[in-house]
Amino acid sequence: MPTYMYKAVTKTGLIVRNRVEASNRQALIKSLKGSDLMPITIEQVSYRSMQKRNKQKKNTTDIQEIMKQVNTTQLGPKKKTLSTKEKINLYFAKTEKITSRDLVVFTQNFYLLKKANFNNIHALSTIIESTENISFRGILEDILAGVEAGENMYTTMEYYSNVFPYIYINMIKVGELSGSLTNSLEQAVKYLDDSAALNKKIKSILIPNIAEFVLLIVMLVVGTLFAIPAIQGVFDELGTEEELPAITLWFSDFLNNAIKYWYIPLTIVVAIVAAIIFYINTPKGKYNFHLFKYKAPIFGELIYALDFSRLMKAMLLNLKNGMRIQEAMEVSKNVISNFVMLSIIETSINNILIGSSWIEPFERAGLSKAMVTEMLKIGMQTDLTEMMEKLVEYMEIDIDNIMTKIMKALPQVVYAIVGVVLIFFVLVVLVPCIQVYMGNFLFSAYGV
Repeated sequence: MPTYMYKAVTKTGLIVRNRVEASNRQALIKSLKGSDLMPITIEQVSYRSMQKRNKQKKNTTDIQEIMKQVNTTQLGPKKKTLSTKEKINLYFAKTEKITSRDLVVFTQNFYLLKKANFNNIHALSTIIESTENISFRGILEDILAGVEAGENMYTTMEYYSNVFPYIYINMIKVGELSGSLTNSLEQAVKYLDDSAALNKKIKSILIPNIAEFVLLIVMLVVGTLFAIPAIQGVFDELGTEEELPAITLWFSDFLNNAIKYWYIPLTIVVAIVAAIIFYINTPKGKYNFHLFKYKAPIFGELIYALDFSRLMKAMLLNLKNGMRIQEAMEVSKNVISNFVMLSIIETSINNILIGSSWIEPFERAGLSKAMVTEMLKIGMQTDLTEMMEKLVEYMEIDIDNIMTKIMKALPQVVYAIVGVVLIFFVLVVLVPCIQVYMGNFLFSAYGV
């Protein structure tokens, strides 16, 4: 069994080091974490080093004995007492959240090292040494252990689906299965950068307007609950014949009843949400929900274009590596999570098996643009790989154009919603306040 030297952090913040035997690196990492130890470094001891130290083998134990000796192998001559500041820093380091930026930096570095002809083990080891996020470093250690044990990277990544997006994992999977990991990493870097840029643009539009929308709702509710009753009290006290606007009275009654019988609207909302979730989790409901994503206003066209472009890029990689169209589609479908697109791909593969056109299902679905399907048809008659390269370029331009349209349309939609709420606020709350300010009700109160 191979021997490893490890350095880890205990719950109390104590840094410990030990030398143990384990079947592989991954098994050792899992054992350490199961013993409440956070691994910092793990190095395999070479065979020659083991021969030289064969007589001093007292420190080498079975994995189950790790915790029995952990306190006898601490670094330094004396047990170090951590200060409060050091304990706080260690706590935050161990519980540090893994951000999208951590994933982007890892992917960029991994891509550059693979481009420089590093193998996976050497590249991962190099990146781990420079990774400051302890939580992310532990995950990378798990991935490295899996690679050293002969597994693919994506198999370990699937255990950390909360860190690595589904599409990202399957991009790595396609790259490893097709032998084009470097190209897949390049696509993954672009996917992460594009996603971050799109999210940033959308947030810059939505967040200020959502904040304004929430503020208006709060003002509407507070004004209706406090200002309107006060104004009505003034009218009643003076005995004026003036009345509040009908819409104000209606909304005030509606709000009071909603507060009084709060459990009724809450039950209705919960029931509707539960019914929708239940329906979406059924096969038919999930398919229809995914179809809605492709046909949704504003974002539907973009979602389909991104999925189709991702599929074409993956197929192009596989075709360049000598795969046939059927094999390329079988591997490439892993980058897609939408059931509608997957059903189109499955139909396309079946068409290949019976000798029909694999392009026809995409054309019949009515989601792809005519130019896209025509380019694929011409590629089948000439050089498919070359035509798909041009198609990918066209898809990139088309996606940019779609995003430009969305960035123009989205503010208008948001402004329209905020504007409706603002008008309603004016009619319900501000109009009665203006009535009081103008003082017309006084004339009616004194019979003038």
